[in-house]
Amino acid sequence: MKQSPAIAQVLDEVGPRLRRLRMRRGASLTALAEVTGISKSTLSRLESGLRRPSLELLLPIAQAHQVPLDELVGAPEVGDPRIRPSPRSVNGNTVLPLTRRPSPLQAFKMVLPTERNTPEVCEHEGHEWLYVLSGTLRLLLADHDLALGPGEAAEFDTRLPHWFGTTGQGPVEVLSLFGPQGERMHVRARPRAGDRPAH
Repeated sequence: MKQSPAIAQVLDEVGPRLRRLRMRRGASLTALAEVTGISKSTLSRLESGLRRPSLELLLPIAQAHQVPLDELVGAPEVGDPRIRPSPRSVNGNTVLPLTRRPSPLQAFKMVLPTERNTPEVCEHEGHEWLYVLSGTLRLLLADHDLALGPGEAAEFDTRLPHWFGTTGQGPVEVLSLFGPQGERMHVRARPRAGDRPAH
């Protein structure tokens, strides 16, 4: 799909914006790499425009600098920029839809209460990507039993037996991207052989 000139310009400006923000904060590439878990070389290529920005890279950087994601992207405003999504309760979880238009991928912010700590494994069509904002998320995926903290992400095929919830020690806030027909996020960086699939 061909990008519009406006989108291409926004993407081209992300690198310089990331560098300006880091310099303004007085942070080195090495320090930012330690906080985000992104390699120094990847951060350098992002800032120089040699690496295209992705959600998986920008979210940890936004969290490290404690700024909204849109400040990193600098996307132009179109019409009324205010978002007024309505949260709803789903099986005791607070779910806030973030996707305003029909899309193969749907985005949600979810708040899982402490009480959601009894596994109920399920399987269904789709692909899911989770990013932990706060708390500790417990993820059961096939034969894996994982604990993910703030800044950690997991991506998996929902046809595998899975369940996620809390450890029972407190609530968890997560961002979720879900593709009901198995659509995946387009992430440039791929895990090395031997890395755990959910990190």
